[in-house]
Amino acid sequence: MKLDKVLSISGKPGLYELKAQTRGGFVAESMLDGKKISVNMRHNVSLLSEIAIYTYSEEVPLREVFQKIYDKENGGEAISHKESKAKLEEYFSEVLPDYDEDRVYISDIKKIIQWYNLLVSKGIINFSKGDENASEESSETEKTPNDTGGEEE
Repeated sequence: MKLDKVLSISGKPGLYELKAQTRGGFVAESMLDGKKISVNMRHNVSLLSEIAIYTYSEEVPLREVFQKIYDKENGGEAISHKESKAKLEEYFSEVLPDYDEDRVYISDIKKIIQWYNLLVSKGIINFSKGDENASEESSETEKTPNDTGGEEE
């Protein structure tokens, strides 16, 4: 599974896998407990493939941050997201040295590490962008999750 099928749903813990589209939204399966939920247009949903992290020079796609953690940990899990603020900031600055400390909050760092550990525990370790043609084909079937962010009206 690629990151363009993995969702973060505001107000819901963990990550979700996109399963199917419905008339008013889509069906997603929790990666934590395997329960399926129906998500409608009111939910704020983000595809992990669309998230980027601020640095002082550019925005780095989340998949690249995951890849850097993966390389640092030799494919294993990262430190716990429950570590102290100082440890988490030190760890994250090793992974992404020029992250923008004013725009990337400790809550963001915790979430990134928690998501990474969840993905690795589920065997999802392919953080590459993948084939461009495949991305274009899959984007047609995933317009609903992208458009359900509620940020544009």
